[in-house]
Amino acid sequence: METLLLNQRDVDENARMSEVIRAVSDAFAAYERGDAQMPAKSYIDLPQYNGDFRSMPAYLDAGEWDAAGVKWVNVHTDNNDKFDLPTVLGTVIYSDPTNAFPLAIMDGTTLTRKRTGAAAAVATDHLAVPDASSLGIVGAGVQSYTQLEAIAEVRPIEDVVVSDIDEEKVARFIDRFDDEFDVRAGSIAEAASCDVLSTVTPVEDPIVTREMLGEHTHVNAMGADAEGKHELADEVLLDATLVIDDYAQTTHSGEINVPWSAGALGDEDIYAALGEIVTGDVEGRTDATGISVFDSTGLAIQDIATAHVVYEHAKENDNGYPFDLVDTTVQ
Repeated sequence: METLLLNQRDVDENARMSEVIRAVSDAFAAYERGDAQMPAKSYIDLPQYNGDFRSMPAYLDAGEWDAAGVKWVNVHTDNNDKFDLPTVLGTVIYSDPTNAFPLAIMDGTTLTRKRTGAAAAVATDHLAVPDASSLGIVGAGVQSYTQLEAIAEVRPIEDVVVSDIDEEKVARFIDRFDDEFDVRAGSIAEAASCDVLSTVTPVEDPIVTREMLGEHTHVNAMGADAEGKHELADEVLLDATLVIDDYAQTTHSGEINVPWSAGALGDEDIYAALGEIVTGDVEGRTDATGISVFDSTGLAIQDIATAHVVYEHAKENDNGYPFDLVDTTVQ
């Protein structure tokens, strides 16, 4: 048996967004049903390098398929300036759960971007108004691209407002999507007034206030993934139909972690976990007005569900580099 090595191009070509969205939705459902195992994300903090490592293992049984694996990922905020590397680098080991054979080692950086966009799309599909046609994005970094790509799969997006203090990033974003959407630069307030808003920044002081949001805006809060990060004002969280991806992770390191730690927000303010809505145990949006927020920290089950899609298509398309990682002659 051989292990398949899949680089950035292989992952990008085989992570078809519509299928990734469906797989991530299945992963949320499996987790809610108890058909998934996902130990807590573990951290190795490296303040001397202004970064950290994170280990994210998971197993899930989606019914028609099951999968297991682990993502080894980092956040090093100086990478771009000092080393000309992405802030986030990831590697996924994808294994056969029946015998633990490592089926693939693949680029986890591109995979992370894809599944993050897909998670926002799953939440948007259940929480945004059905005819949502405008999307605001705050933060024009690498994660912003898959926010638009994925959300446009579930809503008829036509108008896009992107906001970032880095004008070059905004220009690159507009250049990428100008042929497909009516996309323009705007202020945070202009982005926040759209039907759907995705925030993908690392800020620790809130930048989106309640007054900025439209009467039915759905917000995907994607940026907070560590203690202290906080993109939305407390008033937004308290006034919204608040949906989380995972209780332990969101209270520790999600968008709600700061007001939660301060006692300004509690269990009674959380409407549901996204898995409860995906399975139909709890209703999604039911009113034409009112704001909603999805607090996304990123779950290992999303990574492994996406890795499943990538691996299956890579095999079909004869992509990647097969090599002998395991000596199968040793018993």
